[in-house]
Amino acid sequence: MTIERRRRIIKTRRTAIGTALVAGISFLAGMTDAAGLLVAGSFVSFMSGNTTRAAVALAEGQTRYAVILLGALLTFVVGNALGIIVAHNASRRTFRVLCGVTLILGLAAGATNPALSTFQFYAIVLAMGLVNAAVEHIEGLPIGLTYVTGGLSRFGRGIGSWVVGAPRRDWAMQIVPWLGMAAGGICGAFLERALGAGVLWLTCTLSAVIAIVVFFIPPRLQQRHAHRTQPAPLTTRPKQRP
Repeated sequence: MTIERRRRIIKTRRTAIGTALVAGISFLAGMTDAAGLLVAGSFVSFMSGNTTRAAVALAEGQTRYAVILLGALLTFVVGNALGIIVAHNASRRTFRVLCGVTLILGLAAGATNPALSTFQFYAIVLAMGLVNAAVEHIEGLPIGLTYVTGGLSRFGRGIGSWVVGAPRRDWAMQIVPWLGMAAGGICGAFLERALGAGVLWLTCTLSAVIAIVVFFIPPRLQQRHAHRTQPAPLTTRPKQRP
């Protein structure tokens, strides 16, 4: 076996594992998103929607609801930042992130008192922000886990590039997060109708199961899913003589 062929096989395996991981986590995100929307009455990962609803609420004089939605935006940002902090320097970064998601979803599921409804909402939003640090790219291809608008946009542009004869690399993979979220959303909606707020315990359990499976993924492969920016090269200018 040549070195080039071996590299292609290894890359194919990495891509397959990464794609399966994205599909599973996107399913979890979709299930949590649908369940959270039905339980809390507001979006838990669709921050564009919450921004628009907050603006409408302000225009209609619903100041309290607008403030809650703006708080959700801040919580989502904090969740994304927390995901990077939790994963920083971790050998099994995806596993650690999913453990954090599981813990927060457990707190949300346990907040059954109506007085804790806002806390429950924010906890789910925080978990959805945190999970985005689990996988940031697959072999250099950017991936969104809780927001699929960008993925659908890249998928559509990939179709256009394919039609004009300039196909983009791995553009078809961008549909995977949407498929995962759609399937998870359908399951979450049906389960919420059957179990009510108890569906959050199922999302917590699913997150724990995915975390256990991810634990057995080699640490080096989990680290490859992180977005790394290369520092700009330093350039020196030759000294000009007077």
